[in-house]
Amino acid sequence: MSRRLEGKTAIITGGTSGIGEATAELFVKEGARVIIAGRSEEKGQGIADRLGEAAIYTYADVTNEKDLQKLVELAVEHFGRLDCLFNNAGGPAQATLEHVTKDDFDLAMNLLLGSCIFAMKYAVPVMKKQGSGSIINTSSIAALRSGQGAILYSAAKAALTHLTRLLGVELGPFGIRVNSISPGAIATPIFWGGSEKANTLSAEENARKMEKLKKSLSKATPVPRSGFPEDIAYAALYLASDEGSFVNCQDLVVDGGRTAIFCEPG
Repeated sequence: MSRRLEGKTAIITGGTSGIGEATAELFVKEGARVIIAGRSEEKGQGIADRLGEAAIYTYADVTNEKDLQKLVELAVEHFGRLDCLFNNAGGPAQATLEHVTKDDFDLAMNLLLGSCIFAMKYAVPVMKKQGSGSIINTSSIAALRSGQGAILYSAAKAALTHLTRLLGVELGPFGIRVNSISPGAIATPIFWGGSEKANTLSAEENARKMEKLKKSLSKATPVPRSGFPEDIAYAALYLASDEGSFVNCQDLVVDGGRTAIFCEPG
């Protein structure tokens, strides 16, 4: 049986937990060589060791442009090409309008939007030279509806979804497709502070929180279960593979139908 990403190289930011970790595992299973990027060094190296020689972990702070440049350089130096950039790193941005600070704003925009822009800045010239590439941005249903996230998070994700469309039009003639995925209620540690917070808790405490979260999220969609990181990983696999070669400028919503039933207030 052929593997769907055979011979392809991918960078996955936010690759040390949740959606990123699940995608790295699936991509390697499907034949890809993967650069796993994140700030959790022990966990990232553990994932790379488990996945074998097809995976490399490297530390990267996606709010640092130089780290993003080094990611792309590493992919080319080690694997010779870059076929997929999965801009998946993110985190909560919870400030309300009346209490938001300039630091809150800068962090949210740099993490959720700027990181994608600067990663693409360095990936695109490589892909143009190859004449092909797939860029996938993790957006959110918070970009589509109110009540699905805090204002800064939602605004940044809305900007990212629109940027995806703009760049898909601009880069399509070079053989580069740009799409986004908007997850719904996916059970990951972001709901209790992100991977950094999860790393401070015991395995038992994280497991307890996860089971509670799954039970809660299972009530949020017509499909009677929570979403899982693997659900997003399979969407990314389709967009990264040749099967998705005619898909461009799209936002793929993976939410179990949540946005179809959600009603605006009033």
